[in-house]
Amino acid sequence: MAKLIGSNAGGNLGWVIKYCRICNRKLVVGVNAIYVCPKCTPTLNTYYCLAEYKRLHGKCPYCRSDLTPI
Repeated sequence: MAKLIGSNAGGNLGWVIKYCRICNRKLVVGVNAIYVCPKCTPTLNTYYCLAEYKRLHGKCPYCRSDLTPI
């Protein structure tokens, strides 16, 4: 049985770190509040931090739909 090494390993932080689309802040899933747009995230891979969520008044800057927390 082969052992996964590097970026494909399950314990690698690359699987749980996202970046805010606007301010490029590093967001850790489960630690930070992360908001996504249900319409744009599958195609544009957009994630937003709490500060940008407040600045955008809870609306996606691309399609103006409501942002939802992860």
